[in-house]
Amino acid sequence: MKKPKAEEKGRDARRIVLQNRRARHEYAISETFEAGIVLSGCEVKSIRQSAANISDAFVKVENGEVWVHNMHVAPYEQGVRFNPDPRRPRKLLLHRREIDRVRSQIERKGYAVVPLSLYFRNGYAKLELGLGHGKKQFDKREAIARRDTEREAERELRSRDRKPSSADE
Repeated sequence: MKKPKAEEKGRDARRIVLQNRRARHEYAISETFEAGIVLSGCEVKSIRQSAANISDAFVKVENGEVWVHNMHVAPYEQGVRFNPDPRRPRKLLLHRREIDRVRSQIERKGYAVVPLSLYFRNGYAKLELGLGHGKKQFDKREAIARRDTEREAERELRSRDRKPSSADE
């Protein structure tokens, strides 16, 4: 009997392993891409255990290929035979038009491609890439202040809904 696929079950088969929250804070992301990663078997098992780090990673386009550098994947503990270098550059799999778009955007001043999250979709490791430019310090402060005011307003609305007003009595 054939096992039903995740799409047939009616749910998204995306399981997020890691998120790079610092990248969303440091960069104003304008566009996102999904890229596959070329990994060895031990690296896949290590990533499934969340033994990886993408906070210092960055993406480069070299000779028409996209590579992620400085992404740390810890050696798999049971993999005694072949554990590659934890910080080796890993090739990313994108369509040609996506690679061309990324290359043209990177050549513009101030734009960068950073990994936003690492997840598994239907058994394949994927990396969500964000294309954006670096925020200035005042932009970061402004975003934090805006988030705080929204939080305060929401808190005020909730407290107003809970308390019955004494004027109605």
